[in-house]
Amino acid sequence: MNLKNLHSVYFLGIGGIGMSAIARWFNHIGVPVYGYDKTPSPLTEALESEGMKISYVDESSHIPEPFKNSGSDKLIVWTPAVPQTSVLYKYFEANDFAIKKRAAVLGLITRNMESVAIAGTHGKTTTSSMVAHLLKHAGHNTAAFLGGLTQNYKNNLILHDEGSTEAPVVVVEADEFDRSFLQLHPDLSIVTSIDPDHLDIYGDAEQLISGFAAFIKLTNPIGKLIIHQNAYEKVSNKEIGSSKIYQYGLNSGNIHADNIKVGTNSFSFDYVAEDQRIDGLVLEVPGFHNIENALAAVAVAVHYGLSKEAIIDGIATYKGVKRRFEKIYNSERITYIDDYAHHPEEIKAFLQSVKAMYPDKKITAVFQPHLFTRTRDFASGFSESLSLADSVILLDIYPAREQPIAGITSEMLLPKITSTNKWVVSKDELLSHLDQHTPEVLVTIGAGDIDRLVKPIEKWIKENEK
Repeated sequence: MNLKNLHSVYFLGIGGIGMSAIARWFNHIGVPVYGYDKTPSPLTEALESEGMKISYVDESSHIPEPFKNSGSDKLIVWTPAVPQTSVLYKYFEANDFAIKKRAAVLGLITRNMESVAIAGTHGKTTTSSMVAHLLKHAGHNTAAFLGGLTQNYKNNLILHDEGSTEAPVVVVEADEFDRSFLQLHPDLSIVTSIDPDHLDIYGDAEQLISGFAAFIKLTNPIGKLIIHQNAYEKVSNKEIGSSKIYQYGLNSGNIHADNIKVGTNSFSFDYVAEDQRIDGLVLEVPGFHNIENALAAVAVAVHYGLSKEAIIDGIATYKGVKRRFEKIYNSERITYIDDYAHHPEEIKAFLQSVKAMYPDKKITAVFQPHLFTRTRDFASGFSESLSLADSVILLDIYPAREQPIAGITSEMLLPKITSTNKWVVSKDELLSHLDQHTPEVLVTIGAGDIDRLVKPIEKWIKENEK
């Protein structure tokens, strides 16, 4: 399909973070954008304010005029978050519209551009946004399709300068869900982690590992692979192509950190590689896992020839991604941090960093499990990771695209949580519960709609601070 010939494009699930970035791209180049999503959100409201037409009704009567008839100049972009039983999906399918998944469209957009693709079961959003910022901040002609809203650019899409004589580099967050990343052909790849996840799609951990190996093999043979050493161990016996490989890790690998220092609001470290050392990096987005993410990002910056000074300044000015270790409120009495973590390893990394920053304070974690299948598959891991907190409040499972599974509930996590205090409460009861158990360090964790509670919690804290 030639995207240059498109007259209009329709997004089924336009409110998804990855979908919205591509929608913004088409809107930017002047292609009329329409879309559907189940419910309004701050993101869909932002898209509407940018001129996109969005419906929240899954009925054929709400199909816009340009899509009453199919044609080669029209495209339907679909995410599996919208089921194929959707009335709209069935309509487009029955009327022979071109329906492509988000990743396939992303592959079409980027196929003629030099690209850096960042994959991993966790860490990819922070790492990809950090790579994009380092290059953009240093003046490189850079575009980026990201899986989160960057705090630096207040967007999930970074646009390159089409008038520049410098060929653009596009940074792409490569999503392993539904094997979407196999639509990409990057010149340089990063793999941050390969931990079991999305087993409802892959079946088992071995198939997931094989999926990542297939992604790595798509990297340009004369390109580079920057891969966390734990991830490399899992794919090292697979056929992964001929790209030059660099392993990184917090304390070991071809690329690692030295002189790590933990502060209340930042982490500092030195970047150490076989042919390069950069001292005095200060990362305002805390976390040991974010140091690892920064190591991979700096390696890309070195590859593109950024000076030590540009890299130091780029890391220092990186503000992070919304809902990734986002400090919402901080006072002498209470600190509140919000994070997207939704896998046991992500929760473990997050809480370990919070404990290192606040060693003398009690940590209260509010966690919303995401997906019935993920809760079922990793129940023990969730309980173990959450036990790092002093108190744990569990919300009901966020179903996303799934139907309930008998016996799979938040309550099933409680018995193995070893924290001093642990409860299951509803979202409506959370604030009244906090009234009875005032936290010192409060963290909200999860990938569902727990983000809708951030503003009410912040308001509750401010009212109690008076």
